[in-house]
Amino acid sequence: MKASAPGKIILFGEHAVVYNRPALAVPVTQVKVDVEVTDSESAGIHIHAPIINLHAELNTLPPDHAIGSVVLKVFSAFGISNPPPLKINITSTIPAAAGLGSGAAVSAALIRALALHLAYPLTNEQVNDMVFEIEKLHHGTPSGIDNTVITFSKPVYFVKGQPIETFKVGKPFTIVIGDTGVAAPTKESVGDVRKLWLEDQNKFEVLFNEIGKISQTARDSIESGQPEQLGGLMDQNHALLQQLTVSSNELDNLVTAARDAGALGAKLSGGGRGGNMIALVKKEKAESVSNALLSAGAKRTIVTEIK
Repeated sequence: MKASAPGKIILFGEHAVVYNRPALAVPVTQVKVDVEVTDSESAGIHIHAPIINLHAELNTLPPDHAIGSVVLKVFSAFGISNPPPLKINITSTIPAAAGLGSGAAVSAALIRALALHLAYPLTNEQVNDMVFEIEKLHHGTPSGIDNTVITFSKPVYFVKGQPIETFKVGKPFTIVIGDTGVAAPTKESVGDVRKLWLEDQNKFEVLFNEIGKISQTARDSIESGQPEQLGGLMDQNHALLQQLTVSSNELDNLVTAARDAGALGAKLSGGGRGGNMIALVKKEKAESVSNALLSAGAKRTIVTEIK
């Protein structure tokens, strides 16, 4: 049996989301994880994931292994103590550690493929809960954004401590994602913002409020079929993220390159200090903006339609 899951990108609200303001994230369907589960002629559970050079039998992996732990969790959830011999093939076009949700996508596709093969049908809600539990194992206190966007393959509106809401896109719009190629651990940038907030809470609460308002306005624009309004909101959001000190020269260069090439707006996406930026473009401008980003130093670009 086969199953797949898309990537994801944060549109608005990063960092402010830690301080209980809303964030918006959307699926990136141009990249995905595919998992195929088949019966095996040799005993055991054989896992093949060429993208991470993994070719191993389940019992040889440590219990906290990122992929092995998902398989064990599925068997446990289904009450299977003696699983049949299986072969699991995992392929992915989602860049790892790039803020595109590759870990949650592997978990979602793997859970679905195993459930289908073992004839234990799961609802989206059940898959989502299981992926969230796996995310906790590897990220400690995840927001729940990645697993929800990826499991339901729908845009998500998220406020910490409140139920996550999915919502509909009134009119499709096109985003170009540019990868700086700079690794940027989110923990560090979140920690640095916290230090600044502790030093001057009044100033930073005002910044978080502004970002929160932008996220709310952006949701309204998307739902009402006026995505062109997102460009200006992206520019405003990026300026606020610069004030939070989470941008970088590489991100600023790509944001400027996108705007100069005709993007309607652009901003960093995710933790910042590296990783990805995003640009809102008219569909016909996607290729020229993508080329401009590559010329400005982006290591890769992805063009995705949000619908």
